[in-house]
Amino acid sequence: MTSTAQHSQVVQKQFGEQASAYLSSAVHAQGTEFALLQAELTGQANARVLDLGCGAGHVSFHVASLVKEVVAYDLSQQMLDVVTAAAVDRGLCNVTTVNGAAERLPFAEGEFDFVFSRYSAHHWSDLGLALREVRRVLKPGGVAAFIDVLSPGSPLFDTYLQTVEVLRDTSHVRDYCAGEWLRHVSEAGLHTRSTTRQRLRLEYSSWVERMRTPQVLSAAIRELQQAMGNEVREYFEIEADGSFSTDVLVLFAEK
Repeated sequence: MTSTAQHSQVVQKQFGEQASAYLSSAVHAQGTEFALLQAELTGQANARVLDLGCGAGHVSFHVASLVKEVVAYDLSQQMLDVVTAAAVDRGLCNVTTVNGAAERLPFAEGEFDFVFSRYSAHHWSDLGLALREVRRVLKPGGVAAFIDVLSPGSPLFDTYLQTVEVLRDTSHVRDYCAGEWLRHVSEAGLHTRSTTRQRLRLEYSSWVERMRTPQVLSAAIRELQQAMGNEVREYFEIEADGSFSTDVLVLFAEK
């Protein structure tokens, strides 16, 4: 079995077991970036949108009423089952689901006007390959938007962030810094139109409970938080209960 296939199994196990928790998660259901995505779709009633790494489908639900069709795409079939049921509950008849990996999109060249991806890229085994697939399935002039946790770039902060991420979730691959994102997007043949940085507050208990982080790993995160120097605790705004803040990148690109 290839390393990519093995990672896919880890991702499916991690997210399949708590798919419903992501539907009700306030962190995933709310965010100022939804308004940015909706604004991008103004006057695009005939557009087809790919929600790449859709999770519980929050992007799909926010944009479905503005476009002709949304394809919610994810590696976890259990996540997609949650999306299907929630779409029916919300009366969204134009949301369909497809199962698969970001690095191997089962779509023809130029199928989509827009590709949106939110809090998914840090799980992809090969960001560059996935971005090349995004370019392939976009129509000429099509727009892609990526929203994901952003590495601060500083070696110390990066090491800390990647460590707590993988302790919390063993399917984590990497939070990329802005420079890495820009390089990968450019090498994929996409043109970066804009980047903005946001700050995301994460309440510790729900953050680990949502992923069902084993107690021994959750305890390791708390020990690490307390053992780090003041510069790390101040940058990530770590509180006594473990709650903290992290950076988020919102990147728009065009084909």
